[in-house]
Amino acid sequence: MTLLNTIMLASDGLGKAGGAIGAGIAALGAGVGIGQIGKGALESIARQPEAYENIRANMILTAAFVEGVALFGVIAGLLAIVL
Repeated sequence: MTLLNTIMLASDGLGKAGGAIGAGIAALGAGVGIGQIGKGALESIARQPEAYENIRANMILTAAFVEGVALFGVIAGLLAIVL
């Protein structure tokens, strides 16, 4: 039983580091994803200016979905650090 306790105590720091890295990757991925969404929307509006209202609405909705998924990733990473 003491070997298992030793292994669990030794891996505690590794789990916290993994949680911090995971939270950072989730935030970085969301930033890149929202940037790509904005880039695509601007290119679409440049090609077809009369459809800007529909494109803008879809861009905001998609960015909100990406941000929501990223929030879950960051929270899971922070929970791995704390718990």
